[in-house]
Amino acid sequence: MVQTSTWLHLRIPFSFFLLPVSLFALGISPAPVGWRTGLAFFITHFLLYPASNGFNSYYDKDEDSIGGLEKPPPVHRELLLASLVLDAAALLLGIFLGWSFVAGLLVYGTISKMYSHEGVRLKKYPVVSWLLASGFQGAWTFLMMYQVINDVPVGEVLQPKILWGALLTTLLLMGFYPMTQIYQHAEDARRGDLTISRLLGIRGTFVFTFAVFAVAFGGFFIFFYQFYSLRFFWLLLACLAPAIFFFGSWYVKARREENAADFHRAMRLSLLSATGTNLFFIMLGVLKGW
Repeated sequence: MVQTSTWLHLRIPFSFFLLPVSLFALGISPAPVGWRTGLAFFITHFLLYPASNGFNSYYDKDEDSIGGLEKPPPVHRELLLASLVLDAAALLLGIFLGWSFVAGLLVYGTISKMYSHEGVRLKKYPVVSWLLASGFQGAWTFLMMYQVINDVPVGEVLQPKILWGALLTTLLLMGFYPMTQIYQHAEDARRGDLTISRLLGIRGTFVFTFAVFAVAFGGFFIFFYQFYSLRFFWLLLACLAPAIFFFGSWYVKARREENAADFHRAMRLSLLSATGTNLFFIMLGVLKGW
């Protein structure tokens, strides 16, 4: 029987926060294949991501709050085994979708393991880890999902519209990523990890995130103007309005008292942002007419 602590550290519900990347790829897909889409989503969100979560939790051995877990329980070797089993299951099932998808899963899984593994521990290098995490959870996953659910040659994803979409997902994660670390400064300092948020500081993280998202919104404006209609841009802003309002009010509180940069507010922002973007990308797919 799998221990409760193992299930908790796999953090399967946390995949919801990365779902916008896959939904964006689906939303702009011209002819998604139903069974391929379903299988690709299952592999990515119920096998690949939990495997990555579990592997990194095993090596981090966090004692304070982490994404999706306010009070993480002690880890056991079973967690490492479970993460490797999920990785293997993802690769085996991926064969049904093609070797290019398997290769994409393998590269993603390898890079994600380097984040916390004691032999490399990219988490110690703030800019490198930020770029790699944003790039692989963003553009890499977006292109991988677009290719597999449309069942097109790899070279076909190298179109301006698709590459724009990949860039935008990376920009979203470049802004989102530091906010997921903002309440972990003490824990990261204890282990000697210099994350991008700890490098920027509490106030700097807010300002940096605002700047990155401003660039991302500018990118979405160009994307929808060029390839669709600006009505989608205004719809995106409407869907993200609660998250934007919460972000602003949280920043005001954090300027007065840095202790306001806590786990609960970070998770609330993540939930508002993910819900808004998930809803928008679903509507994008429906309104543009799959």
